[in-house]
Formats: sequence, C-alpha cells, structure tokens
Amino acid sequence: AWLLPRRWPRLAAARVPLRLLATSRRRRRGSPGALSWAATAGSQLTLLCLSRSAWAACWSQTMAPMIPAQDIPATAAVNAAVAARYPSLIGHCGDWGWEVIANGLDMDHLHHAGLSREDEQQLVTRTLEVLRQASGQPVRGWLSPAKSQSAATLELLAQAGLDYCCDWVNDDMPYRMSAAGRGLVAMPHPCDIDDYTILINNHHTEDDFRDALIDQFDALYRETTAQGGRVMAVSLHPWVIGQPYRIGALEQALEHIMRHKGIWPATGSQILDAWRASGA
Repeated sequence: AWLLPRRWPRLAAARVPLRLLATSRRRRRGSPGALSWAATAGSQLTLLCLSRSAWAACWSQTMAPMIPAQDIPATAAVNAAVAARYPSLIGHCGDWGWEVIANGLDMDHLHHAGLSREDEQQLVTRTLEVLRQASGQPVRGWLSPAKSQSAATLELLAQAGLDYCCDWVNDDMPYRMSAAGRGLVAMPHPCDIDDYTILINNHHTEDDFRDALIDQFDALYRETTAQGGRVMAVSLHPWVIGQPYRIGALEQALEHIMRHKGIWPATGSQILDAWRASGA
C-alpha cells in the first residue's frame, strides 16, 4: 500500500461520492445472469429501476443541499444514461461544486471478459463523450457499473485520458497502477461502510450506519498522528440514504466528522492531485 508521507498537509477525511443509478436498465426475460443483461429491442424497463432512478433525481434536487451545507464537495459517479435523461441533475452537480466521474453507460452494460476489446472501448468512449458534454468537466475518474472489469478495462481507461479508478476496493489509500504506459491511480472506495451494504444488504439500522461512519473516522483520525493523512471515502446511493427517515443518520455522522481539526473535505481529483504533489 502507498501510505501518505507525514508531510501530507491535511487529513482527507471525507470524500463523498454520490453514485446515481441509470434510468435505462433493461433485462431480457429468462436472462440467466447479470453478464447477459442487455438493452435489446424486446426488453422492458423494470419498475424497480425506474423508481430508484426517479428517486435519485428527486433526492439530488431536494435533499442533497445538506452536503454542501457541511462544506463537503461531493464526487458524483453518474451513468451516461442518467446524464442524458436528467440533464438538470448534472447542472446541479456543477452548481454545488461537485466533481462528476463516470459510472459507465448504464447499469446493464457491464465490463467483463465476454466483451470484445472494441465493444468495451466503445462503451468507455460513449460514456465519456456524454458525461463530458453534459457536465462541462474533464471527467477524470471512473467507477465501473457493479465495479466490474475485464482484463482490458484499465488500459482502455488510461488510453481515454482518465486519471483514477474506484473499482479496486482493496486499500484505504491511493496507489499507482500501470496501464497503457500511464500512471492510473486506484482511489479508495470502500464498500463495507457504504449505505447500501449496511442498510440494505446487512439489514442494519440507521443508527448502525451512523455509528459505523463515526467509528471508521475515529480510527483513521487516530492513525494520522503516526502515519500522516488518511482518506475516508463515504459511498452513498440516493435511493438508499435519501429516504427521509434515514437522512438524519448521515447528517449526524457528517457533523461529527466536520467538527474535528485538520479535516479536508475534498473531491476525488483534489485528493489525487494533492497525493501526487506529495511525492507519495
């Protein structure tokens, strides 16, 4: 693992990527598994995915101001399909000072070994074209749908000019990856403390979610004394934490984090640039 040196100026304590679900998930009847999902002429939109994506757009316009109110610039991982369907959502991200990173074309188009290199390259190219045009941002980061990759994914991302990737959840600090001769960086994106894992998969309570975030932060904050700056990434899904009865748990956790000294709430690109400048 690449640990940040002690001269690292500030604790990067809160990177809050807001991952939005696509509006165009289609599943073929009789589909045997996720890798065979595809948008086809005979497929149908699932009510569940439509409901979740509509809620994501609603939450982002009504509840998300709570995050900038805490002075935390979020990193929004967005499907290209979401950007096309909800352009106002991308506009709000810019208004709030959020960074937009790519979350693939949509949640049906996974990156996997069964794809040809040409087909996967088209997915990456199309995704970045849509998001860069919609957001007006360079779009430097990538999070694959379902964190899925093929053997060619990292090289294709590097060739497309991306600087960091959030798929590899195997370290809580950034580290370099070699791809297509470029220094692509793996950015921390822990799945064990995200809202979906704790509240949906593990069926824990909102208080459990709040306490997990606080405990994670407190442990990392103690480590800074001996090891320098740490990165704490908090992954949020609008249709999960955006429910009115859940949002208070996030507010309480953020309030706890932000009242500590030396905290630097930052986007993925800001953390990356500071990490590189430190000589780590």
